[in-house]
Amino acid sequence: MRNRTGKVAIVGAGLVGSSAAYSMINQAIAGEIMLIGRTYEKALGQALDLSHSMDFTYQRTKVHAGTYADCKDMDVIVLTAGANVKPGQTRLDILSEAEIITKDIVQPIMESGFNGVFVVAANPVDIITYLVWKLSGLPRNQVIGTGTSIDSSRLKTILSEVFSIDPRSVHGYALGEHGESQFVAWSHVTIGGKPILHILEQHKERFKTLDLEDIARKTRDAGWEIFTRKGSTQFGIGSAIAFITRSILTDDHKIIAVSAILDGEYGESDLCIGVPAIIGSDGIKELLELNLSQEEMVKFKHSCHILRNNINNLTIDDIAMR
Repeated sequence: MRNRTGKVAIVGAGLVGSSAAYSMINQAIAGEIMLIGRTYEKALGQALDLSHSMDFTYQRTKVHAGTYADCKDMDVIVLTAGANVKPGQTRLDILSEAEIITKDIVQPIMESGFNGVFVVAANPVDIITYLVWKLSGLPRNQVIGTGTSIDSSRLKTILSEVFSIDPRSVHGYALGEHGESQFVAWSHVTIGGKPILHILEQHKERFKTLDLEDIARKTRDAGWEIFTRKGSTQFGIGSAIAFITRSILTDDHKIIAVSAILDGEYGESDLCIGVPAIIGSDGIKELLELNLSQEEMVKFKHSCHILRNNINNLTIDDIAMR
């Protein structure tokens, strides 16, 4: 299995990057994890701390600090380094700062000779994923954003509490921007294989107080609920990063809602947005085009419009255009 020898570099040794590394170590996802931080000493400190857990894990993972010049042989590079959202800001408000940081990271990585898969978690993730694609010159399948993977997980958790079931028995997606314009594709949400809309229709009295719009709002705002209480999110997104990385390293062909570059899918092109995709050894194997309802397609197009407007704000003169 590739996960016994797979090499992963995590750029960003803060809460999200270290949580992703910790999750990968405990799940024995990679054979080697290299941390790159704002300073080498911070990355080294995290690497040492993580390495001291090896006696208690299923499989040893080599953990060390490194630099961009060491990225050539990496299978996956996870990008968590970026701008921090401040109270009162949205993810889109930090785009200018995040753009500068991303440009400083991607260029030296590509100069190392890297030709693996990028997994981008830095916000605003859809736009930063697009930027990494443009800067790297890699094929679109090799640049993936965490997108609405975490939002879809939050949706399943909320629904599992409503229906008193295991969240892994819930299937469905939050789609669109990982942000304010995301939406839940209720026409594709199932519980134990049964469409939720059918369940609500058959049990009107039992679920008469259930408000799908309120659940969609709670799904969208779940990150902010955490942020306002502890100042960051880390464990959920760290697990999402590990989940995506595992599907790449083990060629799992998992279907995950990720930020993906569209090229005609859903009638959109030259845009990065959250949609379900099959994830394997080369990154995105295939994008799934869901048969969205008319109302859902309107919401999807609205999200595309918002993201495209922000993509147009990137200083593309500095980007190596494809």
